[in-house]
Amino acid sequence: MASLKDIRKRIQSVKNTQQITSAMKMVAAARLRRAQERMERARPYAEEMSVVLSNLALRVHSDSHPLLVRRPAEKVMLIVVTSDRGLCGGFNQNIIRTAERFIRENRKKYSKITFTVIGKKGYDYFKNRATPIFKNYTGISGSIEYRLGETIGRDMVKSYIDESVDEIYLLFNKFITPMTQEIVFERLLPISRSKAREDTSPVEYLFEPSQEAIIEDIINRHLNTQVFRALLESEASELGARMTAMDSATSNAEEMIERLTLDYNRARQEAITVELMEIVSGAEAL
Repeated sequence: MASLKDIRKRIQSVKNTQQITSAMKMVAAARLRRAQERMERARPYAEEMSVVLSNLALRVHSDSHPLLVRRPAEKVMLIVVTSDRGLCGGFNQNIIRTAERFIRENRKKYSKITFTVIGKKGYDYFKNRATPIFKNYTGISGSIEYRLGETIGRDMVKSYIDESVDEIYLLFNKFITPMTQEIVFERLLPISRSKAREDTSPVEYLFEPSQEAIIEDIINRHLNTQVFRALLESEASELGARMTAMDSATSNAEEMIERLTLDYNRARQEAITVELMEIVSGAEAL
């Protein structure tokens, strides 16, 4: 059995760790409220934008804009959204496993698969893997702005128009509750027409200044908005996962302290018993 000194050191070490995890839980909870509010404001707009664009895509010819053109899918890009920091349970690993499964299942289907990685954890994992990284964005936690969505959106548009890629998918964690996240895997390009409302009656649109200009503006806004929404969803999910993980770690530390305290008391009792026996034995020898 460990000495009393060793057990005391372990108890103090676990108490220090418990203080850290408890503080991290409170910080994550405080940041989660603001992140959740931003995400909830962006989500309805992004969903409605997707429906509007799908409705519009049904009413125009596929040749009216390069981003509406469907090509044989040979080259695909996967935008993977992870976090810059760890200590958030299986948040990053779930996304990474989904991306790896996509590669395994589609290696023969596509001639080329590339990644755009958002978040340091994803970049650290994929940078030494066989799948090439087109671009990466790190150091964005806590500072997500719409202009980042615009930057990523421009990269997507350029890659698709240049025919560097034939399909672009987005992979991220959708916030459900602080304890629950749902992995979302959706296609961004080419534009899907499946989200159009079924009850939409035929409408003749009047485009001003021109059909091409309107479609291009809406598509760009749509892509920027979907990426921005995914970043906000991921940020809220990360904070919820970290809060849950730190709460679990704090509870586990409390249980460990109780077990160590019991071990300490047992060892102390044994030490006292040994000392008493030595005293009695010495007295009897006299």
